[in-house]
Amino acid sequence: MAPRLQLEKAAWRWAETVRPEEVSQEHIETAYRIWLEPCIRGVCRRNCKGNPNCLVGIGEHIWLGEIDENSFHNIDDPNCERRKKNSFVGLTNLGATCYVNTFLQVWFLNLELRQALYLCPSTCSDYMMGDGIHEEKDYEPQTICEHLQYLFALLQNSNRRYIDPSGFVKALGLDTGQQQDAQEFSKLFMSLLEDTLSKQKNPDVRNIVQQQFCGEYAYVTVCNQCGRESKLLSKFYELELNIQGHKQLTDCISEFLKEEKLEGDNRYFCENCQSKQNATRKIRLLSLPCTLNLQLMRFVFDRQTGHKKKLNTYIGFSEILDMEPYVEHKGGSYVYELSAVLIHRGVSAYSGHYIAHVKDPQSGEWYKFNDEDIEKMEGKKLQLGIEEDLEPSKSQTRKPKCGKGTHCSRNAYMLVYRLQTQEKPNTTVQVPAFLQALVDRDNSKFEEWCIEMAEMRKQSVDKGKAKHEEVKELYQRLPAGADESKEERKEEEEELNFNEDILCPHGELCISENERRLVSKEAWSKLQQYFPKAPEFPSYKECCSQCKILEREGEENEALHKMIANEQKTSLPNLFQDKNRPCLSNWPEDTDVLYIVSQFFVEEWRKFVRKPTRCSPVSSVGNSALLCPHGGLMFTFASMTKEDSKLIALIWPSEWQMIQKLFVVDHIIKITRIEVEDVNPSETQYISEPKLCPECREGLLCQQQRDLREYTQATIYVHKVVDNKKVMKDSVPELNVSSSETEEDKEEAKPDGEKDPDFNQSNGGTKRQKISHQNYIAYQKQVIRRSMRHRKVRGEKALLVSANQTLKELKIQIMHAFSVAPFDQNLSIDGKILSDDCATLGTLGVIPESVILLKADEPIADYAAMDDVMQVCMPEEGFKGTGLLGH
Repeated sequence: MAPRLQLEKAAWRWAETVRPEEVSQEHIETAYRIWLEPCIRGVCRRNCKGNPNCLVGIGEHIWLGEIDENSFHNIDDPNCERRKKNSFVGLTNLGATCYVNTFLQVWFLNLELRQALYLCPSTCSDYMMGDGIHEEKDYEPQTICEHLQYLFALLQNSNRRYIDPSGFVKALGLDTGQQQDAQEFSKLFMSLLEDTLSKQKNPDVRNIVQQQFCGEYAYVTVCNQCGRESKLLSKFYELELNIQGHKQLTDCISEFLKEEKLEGDNRYFCENCQSKQNATRKIRLLSLPCTLNLQLMRFVFDRQTGHKKKLNTYIGFSEILDMEPYVEHKGGSYVYELSAVLIHRGVSAYSGHYIAHVKDPQSGEWYKFNDEDIEKMEGKKLQLGIEEDLEPSKSQTRKPKCGKGTHCSRNAYMLVYRLQTQEKPNTTVQVPAFLQALVDRDNSKFEEWCIEMAEMRKQSVDKGKAKHEEVKELYQRLPAGADESKEERKEEEEELNFNEDILCPHGELCISENERRLVSKEAWSKLQQYFPKAPEFPSYKECCSQCKILEREGEENEALHKMIANEQKTSLPNLFQDKNRPCLSNWPEDTDVLYIVSQFFVEEWRKFVRKPTRCSPVSSVGNSALLCPHGGLMFTFASMTKEDSKLIALIWPSEWQMIQKLFVVDHIIKITRIEVEDVNPSETQYISEPKLCPECREGLLCQQQRDLREYTQATIYVHKVVDNKKVMKDSVPELNVSSSETEEDKEEAKPDGEKDPDFNQSNGGTKRQKISHQNYIAYQKQVIRRSMRHRKVRGEKALLVSANQTLKELKIQIMHAFSVAPFDQNLSIDGKILSDDCATLGTLGVIPESVILLKADEPIADYAAMDDVMQVCMPEEGFKGTGLLGH
């Protein structure tokens, strides 16, 4: 660090720590000399730009004016994390667990279920100590019921705005990064909860799931021949209603209960007739639960794609539902009122977001539960309009009109109805003492955190205010000369700079006539009064002679380059256009000798020929890059016809003669074809000069394989496919550039951190790297890398990856690049599906410059055109391996 910068930094530190009463006039003058004077001279102008600590007329107004205390800290008010009065507590989304959060809130607001869970015995008593709990021991629930108990107690009496359900989610073994089917989760968890509570002695606890959610229906089959009825009783916890082709909930229920004819091959075997007979079959509702869950089957399986798809059709439903017309036994109380609407916001069955609209049974008010955020609806009314306006489908139909007391939704996937009773809901669901003690301890921790954050916030504000006063005091004591106004300094700069823009680097009149204009003698006299130090040039003044010479030399060089390029292009027309090039795999009959040059040489030469004024002429062929340190050829004849063909360019003998005249040839490389007549029939052999070096060739291959398996930073390309044909036009906005230049002239876009290995930029021109035996291997890698470089097309993005990176980590990169969630990504490479998220890219065969196809699960406007969709069928794991299935 330069001494001047050390002094400046020392001055800054001094200014931040010294007290105003300690500042003498001598100190201020010293600070002015080493602190402020460099700013006036422009030494630290770059560092001062927008710096509020600079007192030289750039940022001092920030300190001298009145400052809001919020500017002195970056600590949010801890009270923002506090639960609002008369509101509910939210749940943290752990990644993709919104489907869990919605059901937890629905179940929490079922007062009977909450009360029954509170009655379950708990191992929390082991943590109790007298009237309290062990402060040094953290409570760890041992069962699903205990997790649910603790969660419900926190949702009921926590002081926090939202709580963390990670203990509950972890106990179930759910993957927090994987979106799951909410309806399946609801079924499996209710089954698990019923099985767990069935072991309780208290009947109010043991039977709560059946009392609240369980109904009964019968599959009834009637023989048309003898009239015999066959019944199969079955319990249900929700009714699964088909919505396809329907507009109203009542139509869906009617279809669920409609009569089905069993005829033809589907005839029914009647035990009474002892033969197959035509019959009818239907479902009869025998009893209904207190809480009626209606699952709207929005997610259906598509046989053509092997995936689920979402039906984004509107379904109308009323707030009051009379189920008496649908039950077998009439005369009971079957009037239900809407208590919850669960929403899937999104157009794909594999992504989106789950929220819940739930009615508070105690106040009758509606709330929207969106993970951490809880919003109260105005006027005790359910409002779904906002949710329906988000993420419209391409094939969306117009929203139908809804009358009073009715609603319609294209995103609702579950409706919860509660049996209407005259009794007021129980408003005294008390949290048990052992659970309340745990909640109180958590509230104490929260209050301690709030106090700590408030104190840190106050200290930050106090420190900022003190510094504010110090800076104001110091600024007032500065010498008057240091407190120049911006206008004065601007005028001084203008006096110094006026008319200097027509000076050349040599201090003479510049040669560009567009930079200046003639003025009258009277006008110049007036200007001199304002700018006495301005350079003066009479109209007869000649331009700078040195600049004229340089301009003339530049024009001569450009003309020379154009002449050289035109001559070389005319002499080597086939090499420039790449027409009629010889091919080793199909050796031309009219010659027995072909010459070889580096493809890198050809590319650099073509750049110069196309843009001779921008590039320097290529003077050397540089064939040493194709040879090993011993002077042997690095390629076999077979490899030059296949994988190494991009590294070399084949030259006709006539072209080679011209190349020797135009360029310096460091090494001659040629391939000769000979016929071996001793062999019957005659055998064709190919001999290279110089000959192949087997040891170096083997070493290069080993190094290449090692690089492919062990790379630490390499570029791959992800290509997003739409309908197996179309490419997302806006996926790669950086490629939407003018096509006036050829591909070779466009600067290739590279991911962050990658440098171009093939050439260095120096003095505005492109220069070839010098090759030596010491850096031979490195140069070979660069040439290979250059040859393998992939040309990006629309719909592709380049990503930097490493071989030991997992597929899951790659999916996260793709998510940021394409805005496609990991669980919506179907990836493949060379026709092979990439599905093992834990596998590394090296083991999956992803090598540098690979192209990975990305097929995103997203809506398709026309489902009839599914034949064009790329068929990528990945098995759905669902809740396999989780606690919901007893594992």
